[in-house]
Amino acid sequence: MTHPRFFGYGSLVNLTTHTYPDPKPAKLRGWRRVWRHTQIQEPAFLSVEPCDHTTLLGVTAAVPNADWAALDERESGYLRRDVTHLIDDAVQSTAVYEVDAAHYLEPVTRPILLSYLDVVVQGYLRVFGDEGADHFFDTTHNWGPILNDREAPRYPRARTLTAEETARVNAGLAAMGQPLD
Repeated sequence: MTHPRFFGYGSLVNLTTHTYPDPKPAKLRGWRRVWRHTQIQEPAFLSVEPCDHTTLLGVTAAVPNADWAALDERESGYLRRDVTHLIDDAVQSTAVYEVDAAHYLEPVTRPILLSYLDVVVQGYLRVFGDEGADHFFDTTHNWGPILNDREAPRYPRARTLTAEETARVNAGLAAMGQPLD
């Protein structure tokens, strides 16, 4: 049986945070990453939105037991979008999750958890190398305040970074005008 797949563009790129079957590097054309500030949780969500001139690096993985309902529950607050035709070399049905616009809160008021950002950048470094980390920072928009929770992580799937990975996250933030104390 061929299982449908989903495209991960944030923490799911860090393969140590999940056990989804058959993860593979992939490219999604026509979308970009964006931080979304919502009324349903304090920290900002990482999401995607259509953008004709952007291609995202990420991973696809099989939907366990082809059970979209279970995956939809894990991704509550997001809407599932069919992007099969926008995934390079896609042979199975593939979806991406986008934060539901009904939950948006503007202006930017919600912090981005550094513990979450660390997990995402660590994943990009390990799957795609330094170019992957650069790609993440370059193709992510709507940055807001960073909450430095490294010493007491609030993100439930936080990971320990190497000194080099920590320096890479800090340098990426500094380059964007978001230096850490």
